[in-house]
Order: sequence, then structure tokens, then C-alpha cells
Amino acid sequence: GEEAIQAFNKGDEVTARVLDVDMEKERISLGIKQVGGDPIADNGSVKRGAIVTCTVTEVASGGIEVEFGEPAVKAFIRRSDLSRDRTEQRPERFAVGEKVDAKVTQVDKSSRRISVSIKALEISEEQEAVAQYGSADSGASLGDILGAALATGGDEVAEVAEAEEKPAKKKATKKKKVAEGDEG
Repeated sequence: GEEAIQAFNKGDEVTARVLDVDMEKERISLGIKQVGGDPIADNGSVKRGAIVTCTVTEVASGGIEVEFGEPAVKAFIRRSDLSRDRTEQRPERFAVGEKVDAKVTQVDKSSRRISVSIKALEISEEQEAVAQYGSADSGASLGDILGAALATGGDEVAEVAEAEEKPAKKKATKKKKVAEGDEG
């Protein structure tokens, strides 16, 4: 748009790609953006599963529009992808210019659309934490596991998870010991 044009002055030397030649009107169309490479093309810099830092460019009722990468790529994060927690799926909690981390969930080359999700990033981070610090089957919540990791510097986290996985040993009652003593 106009912001890109304002960076140039008459007489500047630039590298450009010829986009069109109109012999009838004696015009040549040039493109500067095309020289920088295409982030969506086959060998583009944006890959599915990549974690990107985005800048919020617009806040709408259905979600937020973000921009990331160099050259800048625009994407829209739907309301349902703003957070794993439904109470946090409010676009109005974001401000234009704010930076957010998100995970690339889809790269559609044919429609030239990239989907990113904060929710997918939160889920993958939780899965990594559970894999690193203990299993979800241990009975410990993620908060318990991470709280223990932060409190001890991570050394005793595996011990906490293991302790919760082992069943508690039952103690013999006095009655049983007394009964065994009477028989002998």
C-alpha cells in the first residue's frame, strides 16, 4: 500500500522484477515485493508447526488479525483459537501493536492463506511439559508438576511424578501381627 511507496523517492535505485509489459500503452509494470521471495511458496520460510511471534494489526469481533515474518505475512486468528480457556477467547483483550506467540496450524498454498493459533501453541506447550516432567496419568495436575519444577529448579520433578505413580504400600495392622504371634 501507500506505506511501502512512501519509503521511496524519485531517482532511487531499486531491484525489481518485471511483472508485465504493455506494448500498446508503452508501460512496464515492476514489482519490488516479488524480489524478496514468497514465504508461502514451496520453499517458503513459513512451515506448519512453526512457532511465530505476531504483531496484532486489527481487533475484530470474530478474532484478531496479525502480521509476522519478513517479508510480512498477514493471518487471522479466530476467536476459538485465541486461547484454550473459553473465558480468555475474547478478542478485545488484545490491543493493536501487541506481540503474541502463536503456532502455524495450516499453510494453504492454493488460496495463499496461513492459519495460526494461540490455542494450538498452548496445547503443544502443555503436552511438552507433561512429557518432560511427568505423565497426566500420575494423578498430578500440570499445575502440581510445574509448581514443583519451579520450586526445586526442576531436579525433583521426576521424583514427585514417580512418587504419585507408585501405589501406596499398605501397613500391616496390629491385629494381624498379634494373631500370627498367638499361632506360634
